[in-house]
Amino acid sequence: MRTRTEAAGTWDAYDGDPDLRHHGDAEVRGAGGLTDLAVNVRADTPPAWLKRHIAASLDGLAAYPDGSAARAAVAERHGVTPDRVLLTSGAAEAFVLIARALKARQPVVVHPQFTEPEAALRDAGHVVGRVLLREEDGFRLAGVEVPEEADLVVIGNPTNPTSVLHPASSITELARPGRVLVVDEAFMDAVPGEREALAGRTDVPGLVVLRSLTKTWGLAGLRIGYVLADPGTIARLSRAQPLWPVSSPALAAAEACVGPTALAEASAAAVRVADDRAYLLRGLREFAPFGLRAVEPAEGPFILLRAPGAMALRERLRERGFALRRGDTFPGLGVEWLRVAVRDRGTTDRLVGAVREVIGG
Repeated sequence: MRTRTEAAGTWDAYDGDPDLRHHGDAEVRGAGGLTDLAVNVRADTPPAWLKRHIAASLDGLAAYPDGSAARAAVAERHGVTPDRVLLTSGAAEAFVLIARALKARQPVVVHPQFTEPEAALRDAGHVVGRVLLREEDGFRLAGVEVPEEADLVVIGNPTNPTSVLHPASSITELARPGRVLVVDEAFMDAVPGEREALAGRTDVPGLVVLRSLTKTWGLAGLRIGYVLADPGTIARLSRAQPLWPVSSPALAAAEACVGPTALAEASAAAVRVADDRAYLLRGLREFAPFGLRAVEPAEGPFILLRAPGAMALRERLRERGFALRRGDTFPGLGVEWLRVAVRDRGTTDRLVGAVREVIGG
């Protein structure tokens, strides 16, 4: 039985739930020849210089990993002290640590968003409340209330899969004494200027910010991310980690990816992604008369589409060589939703041509 608190938009039961463990890589695993629009890792990465840097670290594999240099580099990048940084095996590990180490009584996840935080909380035995952002509000926080009794709140910014960038002020309004506010900023470095970022803020009570280096730098197979929080929270999360949780090559990558040269490259890439996203949105507006529309404004390296018969559209595009991410596994969405990664203009032209064949011909 599923019940809802209408004022807060909170679901407190899970009967008939979507598969929270379905991720974009499932759309392309074992399917050679598909153009991957399902996974949000930046194309043509990791760059050659980063591959060389990681390869050079292999000579030190006989030694146990030492994360002190990478931790200091991340701290410097965000203007905080190293005791406010925890290096993790990707952001996914951070969600597990939060679920296991922080003693939340009434955690709430703001959906639609990346499903791993809720899955990790539920695996750790928590009963998880949901706040569902509404399509009619543009999937924004306006008009939606988080229950006051929630002592742990999770939200993504920019949010996967909606590509909504929430104002930092709207998110900090969710902070309360005694509440942990977890903000997943895995895609923030794909936003030009990292507008609305909270990473590095030390004035927001209970703030925990997660960052991933796997998206912009193409390191999903290496697994590297980090947590920024107050020293006490970092210490609790650290105690829940096994010894040497991050490999030496991943630590080398982390140190390199937060340096000045890498940050300049990421900044330039964010501008290119924004241009390519605008081109993709313009191309897809051709199909508005057929009911296809995107959630706008979009700020991430992906867009969320609503289309009649979206599942059939996805299959027919797959037959034409394109893998898109189904949206019905995200709480708050349904079978009419698809997520599309932003790629170069040539790829967009081919995708638009394929959509035209399917629904516009």
